[in-house]
Amino acid sequence: MEDNEYWTTGQIAKRTGLTLRTLRYYDQIGLLKPSHVNHASARLYGREDLVRLQKIDTLKFIGLSLDEIKSIIHGDSFPEQDLRSSLMLQKEVIRQKVSHMQYVSKAIDEALDMLGKQQAQTDWDNLSEIIQTIHTEKDWGEQYRNALRLQARIQLYDTFSANKTGWHRWFFDQLGSEPNLRILELGCGDAALWSRNKDRIPPSWSITLTDISSGMLEVARSNVQDSSGRFTFLAVDAQSIPFHDGEFDVVIANHMLYHVLDIEQALSECHRVLKSDGLFYTSTMSKAHLQEIEQLAREFAPDLRVLDDVMERFHLDNGTEILSFHFSVIDLLRYEDYMKVDEAEPLIHYMTSTPMNARDYLKGDKLMAFRAFLNKRIEGEGSIYITMDSGFFRSSKKGLLGEPHHK
Repeated sequence: MEDNEYWTTGQIAKRTGLTLRTLRYYDQIGLLKPSHVNHASARLYGREDLVRLQKIDTLKFIGLSLDEIKSIIHGDSFPEQDLRSSLMLQKEVIRQKVSHMQYVSKAIDEALDMLGKQQAQTDWDNLSEIIQTIHTEKDWGEQYRNALRLQARIQLYDTFSANKTGWHRWFFDQLGSEPNLRILELGCGDAALWSRNKDRIPPSWSITLTDISSGMLEVARSNVQDSSGRFTFLAVDAQSIPFHDGEFDVVIANHMLYHVLDIEQALSECHRVLKSDGLFYTSTMSKAHLQEIEQLAREFAPDLRVLDDVMERFHLDNGTEILSFHFSVIDLLRYEDYMKVDEAEPLIHYMTSTPMNARDYLKGDKLMAFRAFLNKRIEGEGSIYITMDSGFFRSSKKGLLGEPHHK
């Protein structure tokens, strides 16, 4: 189909297997309106309409209601022309759901196995575990939104970062390759640190990945695809780590400590579960990180916000002082990088992916005006320079807990 070709409702129905009634209902509720009406008042679908229709059908497939789909479709700032990004995102969410269904199947298999061994009815613990597993992550609409926001950030970094090593490869290098390490990562998220370094993980390492979100752990499990038994996945609050004193050689808090409600309590727990010669790796950004993005937003509209203020709680400029009450801060290593962005759309996608007000602010006429504002800046300067200033503190467990330690 050529970009300027249009199809009638009947042709779309015949090609896709959807009924005329379904397509007309989508039109009626504003979910999918044909983009063109010809001189005979025939309603015609173009290429972008078909891309949107495919997205709607996939979201229905993973179990979302039409109201949820409408909310996602209308709030999605990715252009419909970006078919590859759209399909990759849909594939990722479906992969997560498949992984979750396999996890549910495993819980049922274990209950059946227990039933066979006992030659009696399986007990309430087995049944409650199945129920809990089924409901571990049922909000697939939010999963899709989270994946969309993550995709926006990854797209910006992967496309425009000057340092092509990549944060996760560089950070992994700093862990070294000493054998037989027991490693705990708090707030592992989607386990990108490990999925992007699968080919380099020493076989003797034992790695425990934790996150406060059970749903995010399912994403991590799906991304790691561990068949070696080296990985353990557990829902954990960093403020109350369910492991013995001195159990780990390495504890990692990768871009997450500023989200923890009680940072002091979390650091106390990290100190407790580390071995006496253990190392604590905690990464964050400086206050200069991505500041040009915030400045662009405020230049366009004084009340437009992009960067989350939560970063103020733990960053490269105050991290040493915060850590020094629990650890001896040995080193601060910075990841050298910057971006030169010469396209408006990836920048808009990033800005609307954050939890601040850009997602609600940049809609309709304001979104069009902001896009024009960015394009004018890019045309005038060739690109938009954006500071990237990330790094991590590598801290050792020395001295008495509660005493400040300074280099």
